[in-house]
Amino acid sequence: MIRFSLLGSGSSGNAIVVATSDTKILIDNGLSFKQLELRLKLVGETLDGLKAIFLTHEHGDHVKGVGVLARRTKVPVFMSEGTFANLPKGVGTIPCVQCFESGDTLSVGAMTLTSFRVDHDAADPVSYVVRSGGCQLGIATDLGKATHLVRQRLQGSNALVLESNYCPEMLRHSPYPAAVVQRIGSPQGHLSNPDMNSLLADLLHDELHLVVAVHISQENNTVEKAREMAARVLGSHRARLHIADQDAPSPMFEVTAAASAQHRRIA
Repeated sequence: MIRFSLLGSGSSGNAIVVATSDTKILIDNGLSFKQLELRLKLVGETLDGLKAIFLTHEHGDHVKGVGVLARRTKVPVFMSEGTFANLPKGVGTIPCVQCFESGDTLSVGAMTLTSFRVDHDAADPVSYVVRSGGCQLGIATDLGKATHLVRQRLQGSNALVLESNYCPEMLRHSPYPAAVVQRIGSPQGHLSNPDMNSLLADLLHDELHLVVAVHISQENNTVEKAREMAARVLGSHRARLHIADQDAPSPMFEVTAAASAQHRRIA
């Protein structure tokens, strides 16, 4: 069984807490220490027992709170070599850095995390598949395209966290500068609603219980558009769809591997 919550999802700060009965980790932390503690409290969690922090890439909305957190908790911070080399100076000293190569599988307590390369405008970006007790959580955010590798790594997940950043039509009429619009829509940018739906369609299987759409742009997308398009793919499938909020935590979800077990909110 795996429990997880999207504590933040978007340009204002990203963080995911993932826990089992005896292991707790964070994936990214773009939140201040105060906000992180507050959002954990809202989902019934604390930093007590935190074993490790895993980073996806070096952009500020994913790492700006990592330095303070690492110095206070003394837990190891795992990241790719490229991410480590390009961390913003404002992150400061991290007492315990553990670097890995994309594709490596890492173990922390009862969890294993398999990293995999994604296409994004960062130095060495990765995402993760988390496994514990026969359960699999697949995460793919901050990527411009869903490659064959991404599809391959996410296959068989019982829960999916997938980026659905923008609506192509809204992006064409975006208030953003042209260079930013081009970056977002590029193969090294972010995943659109249609591209997320295509990825999701390839990943549907009988034991997929939950899909969480994340990183919804406030300027170039709407919750309604993301929900409607993903719902078209899910149809009558058993999996529940949740749209993550940028500035508030999602429920703490509990996901099991058993085909007969429904996921449920526990906070």
